[in-house]
Amino acid sequence: MNAKTKGYLLGMIAAASYGMNPLFALPLYKAGMDPDSVLFFRYMFAIPILGIMLKARGRGFGLRRREVLPLIVMGVLVAVSSLTLFLSYNYMEAGIASTILFVYPILVALIMFIVFHERLSLFTGFCILLALGGIALLYKNTDGSTLSLPGTLLVLGSALSYAIYIVGVNQPTLKEVATLKVTFYVLLFGFSLFIFRIYMTGDLRLPTEWYLWGNLLALALFPTAISFLCTTSAIQYIGSTPTAILGALEPVTAIFFGVTVFGEVLDFREWVGLVMIIVAVTFVIAGGNITTDLVRFRKLFPRITKRNLPFKRHSHYDQGKHEI
Repeated sequence: MNAKTKGYLLGMIAAASYGMNPLFALPLYKAGMDPDSVLFFRYMFAIPILGIMLKARGRGFGLRRREVLPLIVMGVLVAVSSLTLFLSYNYMEAGIASTILFVYPILVALIMFIVFHERLSLFTGFCILLALGGIALLYKNTDGSTLSLPGTLLVLGSALSYAIYIVGVNQPTLKEVATLKVTFYVLLFGFSLFIFRIYMTGDLRLPTEWYLWGNLLALALFPTAISFLCTTSAIQYIGSTPTAILGALEPVTAIFFGVTVFGEVLDFREWVGLVMIIVAVTFVIAGGNITTDLVRFRKLFPRITKRNLPFKRHSHYDQGKHEI
């Protein structure tokens, strides 16, 4: 498996696992837990998991001085993104929040274009718009209600924080640090935000039922440890913009669990949305090779001109012979 293929595979795993957020978080909300408490336990359980993985790989926990500040910044960005997204669930449905969140691929592309002067091709722009169009079709607003302004602002803040993280974690300062170590310290420094908030409010809510601890562990494992680890790895293999576009698979994951676990039925519009997302992601994975492949396909059917016609051109003499 080459590096690009590995990067795309990791990006898809990251997107699918991050899409499990509402699946495990919403039952905790219904049981009376608040976002700060949910995220406190989510990070608290994820950090030891990554620490064990780091030690099992035989890697140390040491950092160079120049690596500490960037990791603190990345940790705060991830924590802010998680917090604002989970707070938005109090103002709007999780599906709506997840839909709005996917402006972040556009933000990543814009940051790369404006700050780092990365060329934004028409092909990349088309893939972004196709994915966003598909996600918009997945949004189902059955009661005719309008979007909440506080909720929308929170989700946009989450998208911006996550976009800056995706770009920042790909910078040269952190490229020499092992992916596991980056993810471990990002979550460790991010955890400090929730410790501070719990300390200030003095309100840490525990699960009311024993099985809800399983939800917290699942949140720590799938949309946290696995997702962030795979995201960081994918960025190092294929870059920030393709990884961000692959994130369009996250709502597809939500739809999958909605159909298989909760018995939801998709209408025609939602099927079209799914197809648009899958096509956009397929184009991203094909990358620049798609143009080469199309050219090769075109060459299989050479353009027919008069010169290439197999018929012999008749002279006036021949024409006369036919007329006789």
